[in-house]
Amino acid sequence: MSNFQPSDPKAADSAKRSLAEWITFAIAASILMLVVGLVVYDWQVAQNRPPAFRVEITETARVTDGRYYVPFTITNTGRRIARTVQVTAELRLDDQVEAGEQQIDFLSGSERKRGSFVFSHDPQSGELTIRVASYSLP
Repeated sequence: MSNFQPSDPKAADSAKRSLAEWITFAIAASILMLVVGLVVYDWQVAQNRPPAFRVEITETARVTDGRYYVPFTITNTGRRIARTVQVTAELRLDDQVEAGEQQIDFLSGSERKRGSFVFSHDPQSGELTIRVASYSLP
């Protein structure tokens, strides 16, 4: 009984690979290249598409302690990240204007955040405008 061990360790490494090993290697390398290619493509597309925003009033205003709370949702429909997104609201009544502002620190592509504006007058009795006033890029 003898245990056969090659005297030259390089001889074991230089043994020919089977056809199945080469096919498996080719498939794995192809999948890896495809994933890397898709990541690079997505990165290039995202660089060219700036942040874009959609602001929606999600519910009717609720009244608490004589104040009107108007909930809203902001969505970054672009692909790039936006920082310090400033959302403003303006309620125009017959003889006066109420305004509010909120700042969202970070909004990535396709991300959605919620908030509320608080008014002392009923938003139904005037014209309410909610919009994105500004943002910065990271």
